[in-house]
Amino acid sequence: MDTGISNYILALVTVDAGKIISGGCPVFLAADQQEQEKISLLLARILGGIVHDLENGVYFICRH
Repeated sequence: MDTGISNYILALVTVDAGKIISGGCPVFLAADQQEQEKISLLLARILGGIVHDLENGVYFICRH
């Protein structure tokens, strides 16, 4: 039985805090879109995940 973290959202990155409702996932607030992309890519590398763009100002990192 696999009890590791997989198939879960590992982090959210946004420039608009109003689009995120707290729910147990780490949320990172970026100053602008350039910083949002940088934070997302760094977190994906560190956590071993993939960045997905919801196209509404929110990126999420998950592991498949």
